[in-house]
Order: sequence, then structure tokens, then C-alpha cells
Amino acid sequence: MSNALAESLLQPWEGPAILLVDLDAFFASVEQLDHPGWRGKPVIVGGDADKHGVVSTASYEARAFGVHSAQPASVARRLCPDAIWTHGHFDRYREMSETIMSILRDETPLVQQVSIDEAFVDVSPTKVNTEHPVRIAERIQSRVEALGVTCSVGVGTSKTIAKIASDMDKPRGLTVVYPGCEQGFLAPLPVRKMSGVGAVAERELISHGVRTLGDLALADESLLRRIFGKNAIVMRTRAQGGDMTPVEEGEAAKSVSNEMTFAKDLTSRVDVEAAIATMAAKVGRRLRKKGLVGRTLSLKLRFGDRSVRSVQKRLPAPSDDELAFTPLLYRMVDEVWCEGIPVRLLGVGMSGFREDEYVQDTLFDVAREAPTTLDAEPVIVDDVKRRGLLDATDALRDRFGEGAVRFGHELRNAGNTTGTGAKNPDDYK
Repeated sequence: MSNALAESLLQPWEGPAILLVDLDAFFASVEQLDHPGWRGKPVIVGGDADKHGVVSTASYEARAFGVHSAQPASVARRLCPDAIWTHGHFDRYREMSETIMSILRDETPLVQQVSIDEAFVDVSPTKVNTEHPVRIAERIQSRVEALGVTCSVGVGTSKTIAKIASDMDKPRGLTVVYPGCEQGFLAPLPVRKMSGVGAVAERELISHGVRTLGDLALADESLLRRIFGKNAIVMRTRAQGGDMTPVEEGEAAKSVSNEMTFAKDLTSRVDVEAAIATMAAKVGRRLRKKGLVGRTLSLKLRFGDRSVRSVQKRLPAPSDDELAFTPLLYRMVDEVWCEGIPVRLLGVGMSGFREDEYVQDTLFDVAREAPTTLDAEPVIVDDVKRRGLLDATDALRDRFGEGAVRFGHELRNAGNTTGTGAKNPDDYK
């Protein structure tokens, strides 16, 4: 087919054009690329089945057995006992991800990476750049496939449309929703298809007869406010196909957090404090690398019975210094935990990077208290000595890697992890 004929088969595109590029079974696909003997076989990248691990990514061969991301590894092992298991090679995933993101930036500087295997791309036609968005999506797919992995792409007039479309036909899918077709595309889909509708919101919506995005688009505002709070109008606008949130390169961080799931539940104070110090150190380093200081410190615990408790406190002054805010976390844990209660997961976060932004609603996706001011003596009282130690350890890690300097608290729980990897790009930097 000639290029002219192929172009004539595409409908005209006017206005915004957003792509969501989603790498297919990314971790597993990279493993199959690097291990030719694994190709065509079920491959699972994730944590250990006997250590509370979960599936990070499953190849499509494993998915045929019912295995999926975020599934307990014990369930996945039962469903697919002959699968090839690996904890993963995250430096390799980062390297491949960075190569693919550079391909996207060849097309436009408007690239917003949302995870290690997913990015929004703005390819809206202009007077200068007149190429059809579908042709750009096809070229991206071809270039990615040449690397040895594949991607699915959703093309639409908004990030909401592009995201949903990218999930419609996987792997190697290309789903296009032309301008003017948004409502017809969205209306019949289940409400859970849209980002921001979790399991709890889905149950509440269905209990009121709101089953599809078409229903959501017409739902009573008071009902939506009861379910989504201040995001009610945003959610209805998205369901109507009217989301105009821009693709923002280098979008400003709203929170910086890190969490760890333990293979063996923690019950002693010394182990919990060691885990808090380890997570706080990771958050502090990320804050400094991003040039951020925050005012709202958060602590989250998931217990052996899977219940979750969290607490937030406002710092006396903005901070990126874990040697100063770790003692505050030791005090905060007393509000949500007593020694002897099994701790399955622990997370630390910092938000409130603007003076008017002290509470970040989506930091841990659980209800929490309004922050109140908290104070405690730093690990090292002298500010100059404390900052000097942080600068020295940062410099060593920048030069020799994150494992170049390790403190005693980091070693205490080093072997007590599930082996599960995350998809947060910051986890691989």
C-alpha cells in the first residue's frame, strides 16, 4: 500500500493528541529478551512465595494461567507451578526504560513518564508538525520492537482516553479514539476502567446503580462528592471525555515516599525502628537529589492481619534531612503501633513542598489524621556536622552506587525482604 493511500485511510485529526505508551509485560519481556531459552515460556518477575512476595510482572504465557501483577506470589505459584521465577534485574530494566524514553523524546519534548514502563506523549498536530498522531504511534511501536520488547499504545484527545485505550488491546495493541468519539468510547465501559476509581469507590458506585462510565458522567453531584470528595467534578469530567490535563515534562513532585514489605513480620521495637530509619534515609536522599524540602512527614504501617494505619505530622521547618526527622518518626509510630503487633509493611513519606500544601491526599491512599506539629532532637544535634555527614554519604553513593555506604539499621532488615520490585522510576535511580 502506498504511503498516500495509507494516509488517506486515516480520519483527520484536529486538536489535542495524547499517546499513552505502555510497555507490554515489561520486566518479563526484558528477561525473555536476555534469556533466549525463556522465550515462549511462562516467566514471573516477583517476590518469593514463602516470604509475602507479590508478582511484579508476568509474561503473557504466565497470564494465560491467571497470573497477574500485584498478585500474591503464593497464589501465582499455585496457578502456574512450572513458571520460571526471577527477582529481576532492575538496573537492566532501568537501562532499557531510559532507551525507550529517549525514543519518545525524539518525537516530542512533551513526555511525562509515569512509571518505569509507561509514559504519556503529547503529539498534537501543529502548523509546523503536521504528521498524523497514529503514524507517530506506529513509528514508536516499530522502534520499540526493534529493541526486542513491545508496547501497546492508546491514542486519544486526553490522558484519560489514552490510558484506557492503551489497555484495550494487548500486547502490541494500537487503539485509536478519534476526536468527537470520546463519549461513545467511554460510556459502555465499567467504572473501574478509569484511573481514580478503586475497589471501594467501585462498590459504592455500583450500590447506587452507577456501573458504567456513561452512568458516572450523568451521576448526581452529591453522590460523587460523597464518594470522591473534592475530586468529584474532575471524575465526572473525565467520564464525559473532557479531561484536559496537560502532559507535563518533569512534572513537579507532590510527594516522595518509600516503603518495604517484610518476608517475616517485624514485632520488636528495635527492628521497627531500624526499618523506619532505612526508609527515612531513602526518602531523605531522594529529596536532596530532587532539591526538595517538605513540611509534612508521613508514616504508614500494614499489619499481619492486612489492616493499615498511618499518621501525618507537620514539621517545625521544611526538611530533607533524615537525621533530623527520623527521631520524629520514632515518636509517630507510637500512635499507630505497640511492640509485639506484627508489622508486614512500613512506609515513610514527605509532602507539603509548598507553604500552602501540608496534606497530600494520595500519598499512601489511606485515611489519615490532619497533621499536627511535632518536634524531637535530631540524631546529631550539631547542624553543621549533620549536614556534613549527609553530604559525604551522598557523594560516596553518587560515585560508587547506593550500596557504597550502609549503616547498621540498613543491615538489620537487609535479608528480610520479599524480593518484589516496584515500578516507581525513582526506585531505579
